Amino acid sequence: MTADQEQMTRNASRRRHDSHALRTSLRWFGRAAAALLLGSVLLVAALRWIDPPTTAFIVQHNWSVRASGEGVPARQTWVRLEAISPHMALAVMAAEDQRFPDHRGFDFESIGEALAEYRRGGRVRGASTISQQVGKNLFLWGGRSLLRKGVEAGVTVLLEALWPKERILEVYLNIARFGPDVYGAEAASQHYFGKSASSLSAAEAALLAAVLPNPVRFRVDTPSDHVRNRQQWILRQMRQLGGPAYLESLR
Repeated sequence: MTADQEQMTRNASRRRHDSHALRTSLRWFGRAAAALLLGSVLLVAALRWIDPPTTAFIVQHNWSVRASGEGVPARQTWVRLEAISPHMALAVMAAEDQRFPDHRGFDFESIGEALAEYRRGGRVRGASTISQQVGKNLFLWGGRSLLRKGVEAGVTVLLEALWPKERILEVYLNIARFGPDVYGAEAASQHYFGKSASSLSAAEAALLAAVLPNPVRFRVDTPSDHVRNRQQWILRQMRQLGGPAYLESLR
């Protein structure tokens, strides 16, 4: 065999080796992706009935407090949806996602409106649904990267497929952030009003919902004029939706 033939044989052998290594890598990647998907489905399915012991955002909050030695650990008390005032449930829908009973996780109409406003020179505003916010707060990290948004979209699809609307709203009301260290409607009601979330009035619920866009900048205990104006807008929206009877559309 000539030197050229030997080189060609070695090159062919190397290509076969590289091809086998690539197929092996792709096979393992496929298995890992399938396992991750199955695990995600099982976890989301289980949380339809099991109350999550914590959330990704609460873990990040508490880690930051321990690392810096500043601030207060997260306050949260889990309660059933029936133990939260209907005014509170309606207020967050009026403030954050009025089409919640009708969409399947993504409000494309609101997304279109936000894009149109931005093209007209307006500010960039979010169009995340309650379902998207549950997925983000429960499982993900902060930020606006395309990777995070992609994972958020996948989690949202799972939530809408595996949970009823009432469960999504219940989890949201228990994990939404209402202050720098206050998570959930029960903890917020006790902290700011000294009462159970079941006793919240329409005005109190609207005030809590008014700070949801930025519960660190906007305060329930010292509401700015902007927060008060937003509270009044939410109250008007609650009336226009038909009051607590609007919650019947979730069933």
